[in-house]
Amino acid sequence: MSELTPLLQDLVRLPSVNPRGGPGDGGETAVAGYVRDWLQRHGVQAELHEVLPGRCNVVAVVPGRREEAVLLESHLDTVEVDGMTVPPYDGVVRGGRLYGRGACDAKGPLAAFMLAAAELALGETPLHTVVLAGVCDEEHDYRGVVHLLERLRDRRFVGAVVGEPTGLVLAVAHKGVVRYTVRTTGRAGHSSRPEEAVNAISLMAPVLAHLTATPPAIAPHPLLGPATRSVTRIRGGTGPNVIPGTCEADVDRRTLPGEEPDAVWEQDRAELAALGAELDPPFIVDFALDTPADSAVVSALCTALAADGRPTDIAGMPFATDASKIARAGVPTVVFGPGSILDAHSADESVDLAEVEAAARIVVAAVRGMDVTDVPETPQEPPCG
Repeated sequence: MSELTPLLQDLVRLPSVNPRGGPGDGGETAVAGYVRDWLQRHGVQAELHEVLPGRCNVVAVVPGRREEAVLLESHLDTVEVDGMTVPPYDGVVRGGRLYGRGACDAKGPLAAFMLAAAELALGETPLHTVVLAGVCDEEHDYRGVVHLLERLRDRRFVGAVVGEPTGLVLAVAHKGVVRYTVRTTGRAGHSSRPEEAVNAISLMAPVLAHLTATPPAIAPHPLLGPATRSVTRIRGGTGPNVIPGTCEADVDRRTLPGEEPDAVWEQDRAELAALGAELDPPFIVDFALDTPADSAVVSALCTALAADGRPTDIAGMPFATDASKIARAGVPTVVFGPGSILDAHSADESVDLAEVEAAARIVVAAVRGMDVTDVPETPQEPPCG
């Protein structure tokens, strides 16, 4: 714990808010540089890879007795700090918890992976090589993990662990997402003569009612439950005395394993076109994850959890992560880390330091416990479809 607290405080004190497609301010690279320097001081070779101007990944390698590797991946970026009720960058410790933006999502998991890599480098050489990656842009367009997979195209992996706040629960599945804009078009006019106009907001009403009342036509997943559709934003009208000629709504469609984003969008487009609406192509697409429970990385983590006296039940998560892109590249991938998703992005974001320390210990045990000889070629398919 003595080394963990200053490490996580330093990570939180480096602002790394995702610029949401705008020019980066160097925050992600500042964190990447800190990770590299910390690992090198602890005997782990690491280097930066530029993904976008001013925005870098960091990749470190702990050599094993075999070249086939275990990937530990987490992200460097955070969401915005607006509305936070705790100082976002102070790294205050209170009651065994460290507070600040990114403490839970996902600098806590990143710190756990860094501690694990340092321990693996100092102890007996692990059977499998370990690759630790901190990537940029997870909170927006996941270009960091896509770049990482391109750089590691020639390396063979036995499994991957993506660090996110799961409360030390082993997640083998999560939902994907398709976000699109639906639009109705009427005819603008003066509000004193509404009979001469066609109100686009009124045209949107049956579309919203349909989206609310009609769930996606796919059976629930045993770990994830049902697919969902939610209207998250609506825009319409130009003034209080103008009948609006257009109305737009953004829709968040959470997908299940087996659903392909393009097919989901086409189905929604057909449904809503029958109600007089048109859909723009998706502005965000992410994939669902469904890793077989008998995968070596699952077994190794279950064994490590049991040895640490913790539950070994597998679970699904409702949020999307980098894990689905790594899995689509042919690598059995799970999501695991300290912290609760309820604390991620919150006004008083924090993480339990003892949980971060436990995550590091469990990851070390899982890596040392993996013994995989039949390794598939990777990537088997492009990570983005």
